[in-house]
Amino acid sequence: MKRFAVLAVLGLIPALATQADAPFAPVRTDLVDVAVDREFRGLWVATVSNLDFPTERGEAAQKEELLQLVESASTLGFNALVFQVRPEGDALYESELEPWSRFLTGTQGVDPGYDPLAFLTTAAHARGLEVHAWFNPYRAASYRGNRNDERHVSQWAAGSSMAWGSQLWLDPGATDVQDHAVSVVTDVLERYDIDGVHMDDYFYPYPQGTQEFPDQTSYDLYTDSGGTLERSAWRRSNVDGLVEEIAEIVHNDHPDVRFGISPFGIYRNGVPEGTRGLDQVETLNADPLKWYREGWVDYLAPQLYWSTKREAQRYDRLLQWWDTQMTDDRPLWVGLDCTKVGNDPEWTLEEMRTQVSLSRAAPTTGGQIWFRSTPVVNNQAGLADLAQELYASPAFPAVLPRHADTVVNPPSVRVLDGHISLEHTRRSDLRGFVLYEGTDDGWVARDVVGNHVRALPLRDGKWAVSAMHRTGVETQGVLVAVPVKSL
Repeated sequence: MKRFAVLAVLGLIPALATQADAPFAPVRTDLVDVAVDREFRGLWVATVSNLDFPTERGEAAQKEELLQLVESASTLGFNALVFQVRPEGDALYESELEPWSRFLTGTQGVDPGYDPLAFLTTAAHARGLEVHAWFNPYRAASYRGNRNDERHVSQWAAGSSMAWGSQLWLDPGATDVQDHAVSVVTDVLERYDIDGVHMDDYFYPYPQGTQEFPDQTSYDLYTDSGGTLERSAWRRSNVDGLVEEIAEIVHNDHPDVRFGISPFGIYRNGVPEGTRGLDQVETLNADPLKWYREGWVDYLAPQLYWSTKREAQRYDRLLQWWDTQMTDDRPLWVGLDCTKVGNDPEWTLEEMRTQVSLSRAAPTTGGQIWFRSTPVVNNQAGLADLAQELYASPAFPAVLPRHADTVVNPPSVRVLDGHISLEHTRRSDLRGFVLYEGTDDGWVARDVVGNHVRALPLRDGKWAVSAMHRTGVETQGVLVAVPVKSL
């Protein structure tokens, strides 16, 4: 059925979408109760160091890469792309606040000739996929030896930029850094039709031997002004402040957008019992459970990048612990590492299948995000085949509590010669349509097609089509019989 959606999106059946002189017959507005499965199925698309995108230079080649990425994700059953738009104080979109990313052209500040985020968002929504914009708030350069554009934050806020190993890092305790990060996120929220704001685990940086993070100046400013928190608590308060401020902007001004964070997979060393690893609360100065309990984030997606065989960091043990910290209204999304599959004896297709199965069985876990897109799209060791198997039936992310009362009208459906046209009074507010087939077992979802799709060919049978609002609220299904013998 996905082939039908692709044909419509690509304009290969334009007569059905635009023909005005061959009227479609209206369908009776009989409505049936339908419900698509609810599961977040995300793919991280890393742009830092060109890990996933782009692999080539030039506008035409990069647009083709994005189209292929969207097509692959849709075909394999994923429903969201988590796209890294700010890997190092730069932009993979048109911005007046930050320079174009070097990863697009090889030189920071050089216009690639198009807007990757805008292009991806349009293409993804046309195929029923969400796009979550992934920001790194504090990494200024993945390699500090590179030349930075004059508009880069490290140039105009040099006092808040510091060497950290081979990287350049921004001081989370500096007001100019905080304010600028909030402005960047706000700018994207106001100008792009994104479905989510996403951050990963990079807050205060990971350790570099015995090196101490050089934020003495900003800490002295804090204590000189009367601050009394110890250094680690003060650092956490800096990160908390950023998370809370972005949450307020998202929830108050852009409530249709989700705000979530993917923290390091171990909360604290020894938690849960038997787990050994980095203590992110003290080392990264990040307290994801506080963000969750305060209601600042709509989800957490801890990076559980260990196998079920790694005793000191066992995936199943960590998943169970994180799951117990969540509530039904904001379920956990699990970060899965698929990059090692086929390259490490612990990492087999069966391990990945087990990890997805365990996450589905966890009571308050509602989805997965796979790291990263390239191994999946390239079918590394059979990953694409596995994804298509696991995600064979369509699904959409669960509805957030703040959207539970959203009212959406069913679509308008018409029929002509075994084809249906799809219309809606608020098409721009939709993420697409869900197509159901009537079977002996009830209504079975066969496809989720994007909001740009206007016509679909169908084989003879009994069908229903619902509209999916951008918040995830689904309407009842409009009953369709093909062919329509009488109206």
